[in-house]
Parts: sequence; C-alpha cells; structure tokens
Amino acid sequence: MRKRPLFVITGASGTGKTTVSSHVRKLLPEFDVFDMDIIDNVDWQIAKENWLRVAYSISLSGRGAILCGTMVPENIAESSYIERFDRILYINLHCDDTTRRARLAARGWNEEMIEDHRNFAKWLLQNADTAFDPAMPTVDTTNLSSEEAAKQIEQWVRENW
Repeated sequence: MRKRPLFVITGASGTGKTTVSSHVRKLLPEFDVFDMDIIDNVDWQIAKENWLRVAYSISLSGRGAILCGTMVPENIAESSYIERFDRILYINLHCDDTTRRARLAARGWNEEMIEDHRNFAKWLLQNADTAFDPAMPTVDTTNLSSEEAAKQIEQWVRENW
C-alpha cells in the first residue's frame, strides 16, 4: 500500500486553528479534518499519539488526514506512526502579538499564558526553515478572514497531496 502524507495545521493559541478547520473541511471534502482540541483533560503526549493512529487508519483507505492543533516535530519524534506516512507536512497559522493578546484575553487567559504563546509563535517563525522538513510555510491570519486562510491551506494541501 502506498504511504500518504499527513498534514498538520499548527500555530500558537489564538491564531485561528479551530475556526479555520471547519472551512478547510468544506473546501477539502476528500480529507478528514480534525480539531485536536476536541480531546482534552488527558495526557497530551498520549493524545498526540492517538491522533497519529487515527490519521494512519484514515490513510489506509486512501483518504488524506489533516490535524489542526499545536504540534511540532519534537512532539511526535518518538511515535511509532511517523514511518507510516510518506511525510508529515506542517503549515503555521500566525497572527501579530496585538491580535493574539486580544483573542486570548477574550478567552480569559492571563498574561503569563499569553506571553508563553507569544514566545511559541516567535519560535515557530524563527524555526520554520530548520526544525521542519520540509520547511513550514506560514499563513498570517491577522487581517485574513478564516475563509481566506482556509483557501490558502487548501492550495497548500492540494500542491502537496
């Protein structure tokens, strides 16, 4: 059986991953699109391993899988499922610090949590070309509608499928 790629929409909290996932689902009906945040209150490392297991199971049918959640290569480096995919491709959703702060403050986040995600967003941008293979593109959602961001993701998925 031919291995399939796995697509991951990542980014710091507040960049629009959950919001964009429903639009990506509509644009790519031949893919199964999951918001990884639907599973919470569990060990996050176990949850990520389970998401890879689900994505692999989907790939056996010839369909593609797209995971929307905060995930980077080091989170899954020890997974036994990595080798079952042709490759794992990441795309980063990003927004400016002011927009992120407003979005996360509206969720009731404290300053320390907001700062952690500002730092994570900065790390993603600084390491997009070196920590990700292939290099990770970025979609800036600061001034994009979720529909416009989803169209950019659709194009990226179709180019890499």
